[in-house]
Amino acid sequence: MTPDRKTRTSALESLRTFVSAAATSSRLTHLDNLKLWKGLYYSLWMCDRPIPQQNLCAELAGLISVLPDEAVGPWLAAFWETVGREWTGIDVYRLEKFMLLVRRMLGASLAWVCEVLAKEAATEETKKSRRSLVRIDALLENLASWPFETEDNLSKVPVGLRLHVLDIWIDEVEKLGLLDAEKTGEPGRQFLDRLGLLIEAQTRSTCKPVRLRAKEMLADDRLPWNADNAGDDEVGESAKDGSGDKDSWDGFDD
Repeated sequence: MTPDRKTRTSALESLRTFVSAAATSSRLTHLDNLKLWKGLYYSLWMCDRPIPQQNLCAELAGLISVLPDEAVGPWLAAFWETVGREWTGIDVYRLEKFMLLVRRMLGASLAWVCEVLAKEAATEETKKSRRSLVRIDALLENLASWPFETEDNLSKVPVGLRLHVLDIWIDEVEKLGLLDAEKTGEPGRQFLDRLGLLIEAQTRSTCKPVRLRAKEMLADDRLPWNADNAGDDEVGESAKDGSGDKDSWDGFDD
């Protein structure tokens, strides 16, 4: 995709129209999505100056909101595969904008789930429960397959990418009100608990920096299982007693 702003904007509008059509997106294969994301990746690669970079990251993440529900899972899988493949080749001068893209994509995917959860909490209707379950499962499946995968395949998900997602996930759920039980109700808490279990699994990683970062994030005071001081909470208890880690934290090695 060209670095020229006007041409890039026009191309993104065309892509938004293209992927928003259910008949089109349903026919896209994984390879098709990978090809699209490769082009989008290099559009950000060639984008200069902070404000245009920030705007482009927001626009790319915003594509999730126009996709039919059934197309979001494959779209996210192609995104994570593309970023995981390219991450170690990003130079220091471009790393910040790709870290922002990851943050915006994670935030947009969480917002995609919260959109339905908030409606259900507000209306107390159960008719849309199936839709929320589909969205939750699609998102958690992607996270469990990529940034929070448990096989420690570092060629698939580099350590730096894992650590970055661990660093930002609480900030993103807080922005969306998922830490506020009144906003999303019991379904929101259940979703957060399931997400927390993915993080808890990272405390058993063979990679020490990942284990330590995951344990640190699970102990964050903003999380409800820490605020509740409920000793029987499955996620919180693992973080508090260190059972999810393979070794204790004794400081940096000399």
